[in-house]
Amino acid sequence: MKLIDSTPSGNVKIASKQMEFVTVTVAGQLLGLPISRVHDVFVVSEMTTVPLAPGEIAGLLNLRGRVVTAVSLRRRLGLGDTYEAGRRMAVGLENQGEAYGLLVDEVGEVLKLDPDEMQPNPVHMDRSWVGLSQGVHQLRDQLLIVLDVDAVLAFGTEREAA
Repeated sequence: MKLIDSTPSGNVKIASKQMEFVTVTVAGQLLGLPISRVHDVFVVSEMTTVPLAPGEIAGLLNLRGRVVTAVSLRRRLGLGDTYEAGRRMAVGLENQGEAYGLLVDEVGEVLKLDPDEMQPNPVHMDRSWVGLSQGVHQLRDQLLIVLDVDAVLAFGTEREAA
């Protein structure tokens, strides 16, 4: 969808519909989650471990009376856990009727970006990250990797298929 906008000089320009992303940081890398997929952001207080669960599953959370599966985005991206003893942040998502809390290092801001400016994944990007990314946006001073929420939360399905 294209919107028509006029510039201060009176020229008419065509602007693309912008998409909004909630930004999170994991291991110093800026990542974007489509805001349409994010239900809430919360601080993780207590978590119950799940025996024999896949490594990406950090545990179960109680979020306002609802059981939420906590997924470590660090582990999902093939990074080691280095959570500080302080507070842990999570982004609440839903996938196929199940509630998830995606554990992240930090939650940033909401960015409005032009979908036409999204670029394909860089050729040198780690293969495990490529499968979880829809593409990248070059920001002023860093690269934003746009995560594919369905792929991030499909770890159980991949194992069953393999």
